[in-house]
Amino acid sequence: MLMEYKRFETELVVRPDDIDMNNHVHGSRYFDYVLYARFDQMGRCYGMPMDEFLKKGWNWYQKTFHIEFKRALNIAERVIVRTWLESFEKSDVKVGFQILKKETRKLAAEGYFISTMIDVKTGRAEVIPGHIIKQYAQFIE
Repeated sequence: MLMEYKRFETELVVRPDDIDMNNHVHGSRYFDYVLYARFDQMGRCYGMPMDEFLKKGWNWYQKTFHIEFKRALNIAERVIVRTWLESFEKSDVKVGFQILKKETRKLAAEGYFISTMIDVKTGRAEVIPGHIIKQYAQFIE
């Protein structure tokens, strides 16, 4: 049986400094949007803000980021960043995402990223503790 996690959304607005010389959002900003949404959702939706990880000496290293661009985003456009957990493996968590144009709900981009939990002092990968996986398990639908 495949587990599916609840999907959470964060709304953002495209800022002037997000725009590239082609007059739409630069590709690197999509990564920023997704990371901002996860930071927001960790506390607001999962009840585990990033501050709690940092207090315990943990952080997340972005190991992999894959994105497929579907539609351009433009200045002052409102977007919805939807993310969800896909899987855990030792020190890694895979997170899926979609970036949607708020007005039309059309898909602008989609993909996934893999984050590795690290010990801040050593910079080495740390196995994700069971209590954290259990905390996230309550969001399985």
